[in-house]
Amino acid sequence: MTPLVIRTLDESSAHLFDTMPDPLAFRDKHRHTRYRADWRRIALRDGRTVARAAWWGPPEDPEPLLINWFDVAEGEEEAGAALLRTAPWQTRELELDLPSGWRADPRLRTAADLRADAAGAAGYTPLVERFLYRWTPDRGLPERPGRLVFAPEPDDAVFFDLLRRIHSVTLDAHARRAAERGGPEMAAQQELDFLHWLPSPRAWWQIARTPEGETVGVHVPARNPSGPCVGFIGVVPGQRGHGYAYDLLAECTHFLAAQDAEFIAAATDQTNFPMAAHFTTAGYPVVRERLNFRADPVVSGG
Repeated sequence: MTPLVIRTLDESSAHLFDTMPDPLAFRDKHRHTRYRADWRRIALRDGRTVARAAWWGPPEDPEPLLINWFDVAEGEEEAGAALLRTAPWQTRELELDLPSGWRADPRLRTAADLRADAAGAAGYTPLVERFLYRWTPDRGLPERPGRLVFAPEPDDAVFFDLLRRIHSVTLDAHARRAAERGGPEMAAQQELDFLHWLPSPRAWWQIARTPEGETVGVHVPARNPSGPCVGFIGVVPGQRGHGYAYDLLAECTHFLAAQDAEFIAAATDQTNFPMAAHFTTAGYPVVRERLNFRADPVVSGG
């Protein structure tokens, strides 16, 4: 077999990234994503691009946060794995955002499995599958149940304590993984760090209480680099079983709509059946499905 040539792109060669077929419609998914040219790499064989990957992160960061575009030509799984293994950056996660219902379409399933196999050969293992949602104003605002009182909370220590309680018992795979490594404190700190990383105002974070003053949970209307989003929804363990997560989601949606949001992005683990049901009730359609892979120790920079 002809030797593989792996190269990192620059502004003059960035166009080479677009020379592969796009069966999973990544181009449409990432039409508003801004990538640095030098955080994109391709693998060539006989001058033909057989694998490509794009690493993403804020442009001011010295290194990318994750891989969220990964394509491999049929029969070139090892080329795709080599492309990831030899990258000069270590990233903890790889995401594949797939068309909704991809498993029911043999063509899409084959393409997804090919990329998952290549990621696995590079040392990435499956973490969780997620639903990706997108609310738009034509869906209508969800009804507010009116059971809770919402107020901002400027004290990070209060938020940290609530996040710690929420993540002490959770269905979220990322939080469970963090808790396994460092307890609910680590899960809470990672969540807090993420929320601070978002470019939206800290003043948007809110705590929900009953009219009697009992704390129920938190919701964080937010903006990520791509636009408005549900930053976080969480109910403390002692208040679960009453459907309060829907109340939080409805309030979050109303809050962002009042900020003239033209859409609101959101996501939840597919195994989090209660939250998925709340998104459906609140008028959030599934627009994509995400496969999250985590990096094992064998993944290293080259």
